Amino acid sequence: MIPDLGKYADTVLWSYVVSIGLLIALVGFSVIRGRKVRAEMEKVEQRMSRNG
Repeated sequence: MIPDLGKYADTVLWSYVVSIGLLIALVGFSVIRGRKVRAEMEKVEQRMSRNG
């Protein structure tokens, strides 16, 4: 299933590992940031509805 990459196999495989790791980290940071922003928006909305 894995193509024969010859002497470049290590470099190519590590590039895939690093790329996938960075993608996972970006998705994780986006999810965490989204939760924080959503919580802040809910706080603002609650303040607005009390002062309304």
